[in-house]
Amino acid sequence: MEGGAAMRAYVLGFQEIDRTRIRDVGGKGASLGALSRLEGILVPEGFCVSTDAFKRVLEEAPTLGERIERLSRLNVEDREGLRALSAELRTIIDSAPIPGDVQDAITRALSRLGEHTACAVRSSATAEDLPTASFAGQQDTYLNVIGALAILAHVRRCWASLFTERAVAYRLRHGFDHRKVHMAVVVQTMVRAQAAGVLFTADPMTSNRKVSSIDAGFGLGEALVSGRVNADGYKVRDGQITQKTIATKALATWAVAGGGTREQALEPERRDSPVLTEEQIVRLERLGRRIEAHFGQPQDIEWCLVDDTFFIVQSRPITTLYPIPEVGEPGNRVFISVGHQQMMTDPMKPLGLSLFQLTAGRPMYAAGGRLFVEIAKELSTPAIRDAMLNAMGQSDPLIKDALLTVLERGDFIGPASAEPTASRPVKAPPLMTPGSTAPSVDDDPAVVAGLIARSQSALEALKQSIQTKSGTELIDFVLEDVQRLKKDLMESRSLGVIMAAINASAWLNEKMLAWLGEKNAADTLSQSVPNNITSEMGLALLDVADAIRPHPAVIAYLRAAKDEGFLEGLLPLEGGQAAHDALSTYLDTFGMRCVGEIDVTRTRWRERPTTLVPVILGNIKAFEPGASRRKFEQGRQEALKKEQELLVRLKALPDGERKAEEAHRMIRRLRDLIGYREYPKYGIVNRYFLYKQALWKEAERLVQAHVLQDREDIAYLSLQELREVVRTHQVEGSLLRERKDAHERHQKLTPPRVLTSEGEVVMGAYRRTHLPAGALVGLPVSTGVVEGRARVLLDMADAELAEGDILVTPFTDPSWTPVFVSIKALVTEVGGLMTHGAVIAREYGLPAVVGVEQATKRIQDGQRIRVHGTDGYVELLS
Repeated sequence: MEGGAAMRAYVLGFQEIDRTRIRDVGGKGASLGALSRLEGILVPEGFCVSTDAFKRVLEEAPTLGERIERLSRLNVEDREGLRALSAELRTIIDSAPIPGDVQDAITRALSRLGEHTACAVRSSATAEDLPTASFAGQQDTYLNVIGALAILAHVRRCWASLFTERAVAYRLRHGFDHRKVHMAVVVQTMVRAQAAGVLFTADPMTSNRKVSSIDAGFGLGEALVSGRVNADGYKVRDGQITQKTIATKALATWAVAGGGTREQALEPERRDSPVLTEEQIVRLERLGRRIEAHFGQPQDIEWCLVDDTFFIVQSRPITTLYPIPEVGEPGNRVFISVGHQQMMTDPMKPLGLSLFQLTAGRPMYAAGGRLFVEIAKELSTPAIRDAMLNAMGQSDPLIKDALLTVLERGDFIGPASAEPTASRPVKAPPLMTPGSTAPSVDDDPAVVAGLIARSQSALEALKQSIQTKSGTELIDFVLEDVQRLKKDLMESRSLGVIMAAINASAWLNEKMLAWLGEKNAADTLSQSVPNNITSEMGLALLDVADAIRPHPAVIAYLRAAKDEGFLEGLLPLEGGQAAHDALSTYLDTFGMRCVGEIDVTRTRWRERPTTLVPVILGNIKAFEPGASRRKFEQGRQEALKKEQELLVRLKALPDGERKAEEAHRMIRRLRDLIGYREYPKYGIVNRYFLYKQALWKEAERLVQAHVLQDREDIAYLSLQELREVVRTHQVEGSLLRERKDAHERHQKLTPPRVLTSEGEVVMGAYRRTHLPAGALVGLPVSTGVVEGRARVLLDMADAELAEGDILVTPFTDPSWTPVFVSIKALVTEVGGLMTHGAVIAREYGLPAVVGVEQATKRIQDGQRIRVHGTDGYVELLS
């Protein structure tokens, strides 16, 4: 109906509308049309003024189109420009005449409702109430409007509300094109409600899909929606009221006989009385479940109560819920986040998800672009459960506390059907943590050297083999090699070395605290250990700075460098050859790394070397030549000094010689073996980069064959799907679009640490007391106390740090290590005792607190803070 005016339908009755008509009537209108067809659901009678009417107004006011075009080019930060231009647009629309045929269509529809019928006039934009974005409260609603002239004026106001400052800013922030969003208007018979409110068919606090949450207030609900009055709150599960909160309600909004609304104080005897009876609460919950079943996802429903009858006036999807991983089997499930263990809580693309799932030692389930493992069986088996909870206490206390919360309920996790046996083992989660079992190894540093040599040899062989493969043969080769990688990761000697080192660290911390009152002794003892490929990465970038520092032309080049031709552009410069060689050597060893490196689709340093430039320039400014050797030696001496001090103190104790001998053996084990903890991840990332280079060459061939438009499109296919595309040379364009849209949605979600099959996000908490007022609590992972300036960074590419800054960031994976040489403490939102940031912080001697909830929001960039790495909290000083 985009043709001439005669072909357009300016008004559509609810019975003509369903969810396929969003482009004509907007999200709210389409939802009301669908609701009005549902048996047993009462919707006030009405119609929609379609988007065609809005488009006619735009067509007849040419200056509107030009201003909307200008609005689309504005930056969301240009508050003054947004305010001025959106005000101009509203003024033009509010004063524009409604075309005669549009006006006639509206008045005819009104006459069917009744000339003097009071109506609600409500905005319904084409980009609101969608499964992916609600836009709730962005446009306007007018209640108790009486008479054709008044309703036409309020229709115009609804059109104008598409360009309120908040609506414009919301669209800009969420990537909606102003030129493609149009406004319809819902006109409904006004119901003179005695009560009104909101029903969520999933608990908005916990996301539990089995719990409905109802807010209720007297009157029309406007005072409730605007936040001027407290609402009664009810929780319902399976037809049973589980929670009831009766608020003191001072005000209510009522319809006025001549039109409009009035806010009025409630009679004292009604202020503390419940809005709904128990029978009404249960009946409303049943209506909500019926609506949810129709739309196929949890709903945010607005309702009114008239003489004991519920009317539904809106239903929109709840867009903020985290999706539940699909297991495919019945029963209660508990999922824990893999990303919180791997320091990668950003969403992954489908190719990255599928490759990491294939690499993992147990099933992983994707949801919201993240991976989860399901552990209900382990939790139901006492021996495994206790070991797992002990491990989680070391790894991520917030996960452990959340799991304890689930267990303490007593009714969600039942006992296992049988204890595990050799033929029916129950596997542990895919992470080796203190308390896990692994084969014992000899205290022989040669074991580590042998494992590293074997890994390097395997990588060289892969590098040679993969270059000869293409087409489906390449995909099959990668699938086979992933199985070899998986086998290597579970190799007994490799696991044995890691667990021996981790258990030595735990032993030292436990015994030194018990015998000497010394907290976290292993932190200092872990400084500057050999064979730590990740800490070497940070020190090696100091050597790169040394090669560049004497050459001003190279420094100037770096300040303006582009990734295209980055290394080659150095060669003509004075000192450029030395800089080129130093950077090439660094990238040969570490260029496969990047933030979020477990996702094979992420851009590597080798592909975008300018990512390292701010860190290199910072190193040149902050350090003298030879800093890498000095820093390493300083850490080694501090560890040696701590070792000698502890042994002297132990010998002075009863049975001191034996205690000192045991401690000495554990210190040697820790220092000889703990560096290897970082090597398996380095091996994975090396292998992934070789896969990526080969797969992206295959993607180039698909682009040349016009199968794909862009080689990056393969990131939105699983490895198995990619094989099929390579085989058939066919791919659904709609599939790629859906995957890209889904990835954008996933970026807006916050992944939970623990999630149940009911959709409940179970929050953990730190149970410590006696902390300073206002302290931010976390997990202590590297000892020491320091004060300094907080640098809140979300992207390593922004890492222009001064020496002595304290890094505050959501998480650090190995790619952040080059930054660690400049900072003096670390605070992260995610992490555990043996995650990469903690390991490197200890090796560099940096106090660190991880797992500090919302640290990047609660700490301001530039704020002075004190980090208590020994006791696990952060004080805000300014």
